[in-house]
Amino acid sequence: MTITVVLVDDQALVRGAMAALLDLEADLRVVGEAGTGDEALDLVLRVRPDVVLMDVDMPGMDGIETARLLRERGSAARVLIVTTFGRPGYLRRGLQAGAAGFVVKDTPARLLADAVRRVHAGMRVVDPTLATDSLIAGESPLTPREADVLRAARDGGSVADIAAAVFLSEGTVRNHLSSAIGKTNARNRADASRIANDNGWL
Repeated sequence: MTITVVLVDDQALVRGAMAALLDLEADLRVVGEAGTGDEALDLVLRVRPDVVLMDVDMPGMDGIETARLLRERGSAARVLIVTTFGRPGYLRRGLQAGAAGFVVKDTPARLLADAVRRVHAGMRVVDPTLATDSLIAGESPLTPREADVLRAARDGGSVADIAAAVFLSEGTVRNHLSSAIGKTNARNRADASRIANDNGWL
């Protein structure tokens, strides 16, 4: 039986390399490629592949949000998230969004093909180092609103800019920033954003 695969990554070179490697496997066939989350949604719902290999970090909608929307829209495709950055928070958020597996991009080709097969068979595949790091790091200490505010703060705008972006009052934004700084043991909001981002909480 042939397992059909869609590749989603904003770097064409990476997609091409993965497609070439997977097409060497007799039982795997790449049936489509997308460079953004929006493109992936349309493609997956139209092509209906068995497995989607999805990058996390993409312009616009990231891979975790795309996985969540695919599940909400009734896609039966199994999502295997592949990323350069093994951030522990990504694993937890990805699995909560409905992803069936999580591997890093330096996974050898043979193991990546095997991960596709295992995910297709209904199993969950998680990079062991990432799983260990995720257990050690624990869940994000941030509330959803604090995470929203830190995401908006990454662009370096003023409190007024952040408030406008997240539709909150400036006072509420200051409170969320202060709380997030405390929870991440950061020096300031830029440091809090960096720490939260490095842990995959944003």
